[in-house]
Amino acid sequence: MTLTGTVNSGTWIVEAVTAPAPQGGFACRISITQSEPERPFGHAFAHHRSFDTEAAAVLDGLREGMLWADLKNLHAFHV
Repeated sequence: MTLTGTVNSGTWIVEAVTAPAPQGGFACRISITQSEPERPFGHAFAHHRSFDTEAAAVLDGLREGMLWADLKNLHAFHV
């Protein structure tokens, strides 16, 4: 089974998708897109750890994605 979670703020969309991890448990792939007010932007990355349950993986993936978007908005880094 695959779980997908989405957070849509209007200008940012964070999506987390789970998959079985090779070493056991569940991994999470995180996608982030921005539409306005800056130019359109997209970024995707794998979560740095695996989880015992899919629910834990998707929830932490959404949290990680929203944190990434927040840091990008604060200009903590440039991609």
